[in-house]
Amino acid sequence: MNGKFKLVLFLIVAIVLLDQTTKAIVDRTMPLYQSIPVIENVFNLTYIRNTGAAFGFLARSGEFFRRSFLIGFSIAAIGFIIVMLRRLPPEEKLLTVALGFILSGAVGNLIDRLLYGEVIDFLDFYWSHYHWPAFNVADSFITIGVVVILFRLATTKGEDPFAPRERIG
Repeated sequence: MNGKFKLVLFLIVAIVLLDQTTKAIVDRTMPLYQSIPVIENVFNLTYIRNTGAAFGFLARSGEFFRRSFLIGFSIAAIGFIIVMLRRLPPEEKLLTVALGFILSGAVGNLIDRLLYGEVIDFLDFYWSHYHWPAFNVADSFITIGVVVILFRLATTKGEDPFAPRERIG
């Protein structure tokens, strides 16, 4: 296994462990829908279970369709990320880490979908009565990874780092 994939494997283990540990703590110590203020008018720990995707997308669709679609989509996304990782040259450390973040977050949320049919969320940021949808550690790493990739691609001049490359040898 080359260094790029060792790094990604390390990120997956560390981030999924952090994600699943925090979700387990919330699940075992808080009743569903309990909210604990951490920073008044800014941040609460609020235990919810999201049956849908981001921002509750598909939350009201039929359970079999929703669960099958979201699990299938997660598996396809994980496969796509692996393809993108394979395309990256070894010197693209920042993009490797960013894809590792996204992959780790996707795996963390997929575990929830497989175990519970929904995702445990608990990070609740808001201002006054305006709430951002609650999220979790996996979602945080997905977001960071996407922002890093978008920034990198927006500031890159020249070759696409994700373009397929000819293999020599």
